[in-house]
Amino acid sequence: MREDARETISTLCRYKGVEIIAGAVCTDHIHLNIAIPPKISISNFIGYLKGKSTLMIYGRHPELQSKWDKAFWARDIM
Repeated sequence: MREDARETISTLCRYKGVEIIAGAVCTDHIHLNIAIPPKISISNFIGYLKGKSTLMIYGRHPELQSKWDKAFWARDIM
């Protein structure tokens, strides 16, 4: 699962021309330090990353959909 998350995020960043400066995939969360090109808004990219990565990971691991009630990423508190 950890390797799938790393590969998925790396692939999606590469598609959008976003550079991963540093990152860590932990057991229950992910840290990313990324450089987003000025032509892409931060919120649009994060929405894209969270949405597409969820679909890709659930495509590889359908059993996780029922485990987390389709909420792979935590909801934003702000």
